[in-house]
Amino acid sequence: MKSNIPISILELALITQDSDARKTLEKTKEVAQLADSLGFKRFWLAEHHNMAHVASSATVVLIGYIASQTQNIRVGSGGIMLPNHSPLIVAEQFGTLETLYPNRIDLGLGRAPGTDGQTAQAIRKDFIEQSQQFPQNVTQLQNYFSVENSKSKVRAFPAEGTIVPIWILGSSMDSAALAAAKGLPYAFAGHFAPRQMIQAFEYYRDNFQVSEFLEQPKTMACVNAIAADTDAEAEKISTSLYQMFQNLVQNNRKPLQPPVDSLSDLMNDMSEETRFHVNQMTACSFVGCKATLAIELKKFINHSHIDELMISSAIFDHKDKMKSLRILKEVIDTINAE
Repeated sequence: MKSNIPISILELALITQDSDARKTLEKTKEVAQLADSLGFKRFWLAEHHNMAHVASSATVVLIGYIASQTQNIRVGSGGIMLPNHSPLIVAEQFGTLETLYPNRIDLGLGRAPGTDGQTAQAIRKDFIEQSQQFPQNVTQLQNYFSVENSKSKVRAFPAEGTIVPIWILGSSMDSAALAAAKGLPYAFAGHFAPRQMIQAFEYYRDNFQVSEFLEQPKTMACVNAIAADTDAEAEKISTSLYQMFQNLVQNNRKPLQPPVDSLSDLMNDMSEETRFHVNQMTACSFVGCKATLAIELKKFINHSHIDELMISSAIFDHKDKMKSLRILKEVIDTINAE
């Protein structure tokens, strides 16, 4: 196992039942501040649209807010869905963020729309074409950040010459191939699509091309992680996560639901097809007490050979979430100390 694996957070700013966006964003700030104080490395926010119970749609605005409310943690996107945006505008936005918060901004890029097809068309009429142009648009975005672009007629201020690390995000072999070819760090969305993760990491490492940005492969896995004092308590808390994926599979738009008493009863009550999809999406989930998670996460880190770990924690109760993050930081510290 690689020594000193950093731990980071992917935050969706999920609105819970009987809450609203304002309260959710206040809690998101508190989560980020706790992560900052505990020594988490990154706090990334995801771009989603037309989802009534996800409060991170204006991702760049929220990144700026979180960066302003924290001191040391790196704040970034997990990710910006590049086909939704002009590379020039993204460069200007993240160049501004880097100018305001030096050496603290990350730019994770994804190819998907982060929404349904109709909404993708509402965001950008030529979304399909732009999705196909994703590799070229990544290159264009890199050009806008480069000093060499000073000779171009179209320039991105204040981005030009700033250093904003770009990560390729994905859940397939296509993203692994792009990250490898461009010599960029690669983050895999194991928190909802883990099936090809190990294969994608292996392909990325085997085909990595040294670049001006990175001398050797750099991988990060995002997984679901929920911690509590006991395994039983953690399992109960995790039923909100399983209900979230159940609702996603069934296209049932609900806020994050409170836990139910029995995970097995919840799963048994699902149709066979729904249960199959929920099990696939949650296959890379780590739930338990400190001792259990120390064993399971160490095993996962050894198996995946990742350089960094990012966690997503869909937890209904804010106090439970804050406690889970404290325990998870202790877990990773224990693993790193071994």
